Amino acid sequence: MKHHLYQVTFFFLALQLLHSVDVSGQKYSNEFLSIGIGAKAQGMANAVVASVDDVTAGYWNPAGLANISLDKGLQIGAMHSEWFAGVGKFDYIGMTLPFSNSNRRIGLSLIRFGIDDIPNTLSLFEDDGSVNYDNIVSFSAADYAFIGSYAQKLKTGSDRSLSIGGNAKIVRRVIGKFANSWGFGIDLGMQYQVKKLKLGLTARDITTTFNAWHVSFTDKEKDVLLSTGNELPDINSIEITKPQVLFGAAYLFQVKKFKFQPELDFIATTDGKRNTIVSADPISLDVNAGMEVSYQDFLFLRAGIGQFQKERDFDGSEFLTSRPALGVGLQLYSLRIDYAYTNLGDSQNRYSHVISLQLDLKPKKQTVSGF
Repeated sequence: MKHHLYQVTFFFLALQLLHSVDVSGQKYSNEFLSIGIGAKAQGMANAVVASVDDVTAGYWNPAGLANISLDKGLQIGAMHSEWFAGVGKFDYIGMTLPFSNSNRRIGLSLIRFGIDDIPNTLSLFEDDGSVNYDNIVSFSAADYAFIGSYAQKLKTGSDRSLSIGGNAKIVRRVIGKFANSWGFGIDLGMQYQVKKLKLGLTARDITTTFNAWHVSFTDKEKDVLLSTGNELPDINSIEITKPQVLFGAAYLFQVKKFKFQPELDFIATTDGKRNTIVSADPISLDVNAGMEVSYQDFLFLRAGIGQFQKERDFDGSEFLTSRPALGVGLQLYSLRIDYAYTNLGDSQNRYSHVISLQLDLKPKKQTVSGF
């Protein structure tokens, strides 16, 4: 009885640790950074690399920060969503500030994905074999990303513009007091607009982002893990995140008071075969498509589809699944409120509600008094 209780209790913890720090299992390293931020983007199935031009560009494509007009001043964004029926919580807050030169901007983003209140029963039993529930404490398994962004508009003409940007990011991952890591990486981005056509390119983790893990267990905790058939993770190890390239194309057109902006994005991963539209080794390719319809820049309706995956039915036949998304937004003077309803794209059809806010703290207009 005691043995089985330990095994059930520690299964999730040991699995999480082994998956996180094992160097051979890095295909989905730092995958929390692939979820996507902002209800606007989520409502378009994350197809925003070419068109993003707000504070969330610090995550999607840093070049897009340069396309935020100077009169919007300091722009602040925040998002909250819950995944897996509320088990996981995903939060974001960011800001961007222009230089005195209107062609340049800096940005700062903070992302957290965490599972809180995980029971730790490593000390559930006393030395004499008795159960003491007072020994149960909870811990969190959380991933953090701190992203600093810089963007600059290089060329501006009557019908074209070119912007570039870059990110320096720090990744912090913590699993209670049992394991933690620090990681560092670089992203680059570009946006080019010709009349109504927008093109975007983001190269993530171009330096091959790494996480240096450190695992620590007491002798008693090691004995418990070994006695339940679990392997001890490496004390120190390196987790590698390989580069990823995103390319998008969007087109803006207007019909009376309505603006339409469809976008198609391609995502190329370099960490081996994935269950995507094009699955190959080492490069796999996926596709996201989205559309935004706005009415007088006040009301925004969005829809998208992406994350295509092949699955097998009971009879062995293959079928294609996807991740649909819907969204709506309201612009109220300097405040924008966005909402998205999106599917994780798994076989259980679990949907999530995503809410985000964006606020422009516009600079005061200076007046010149007469003599």
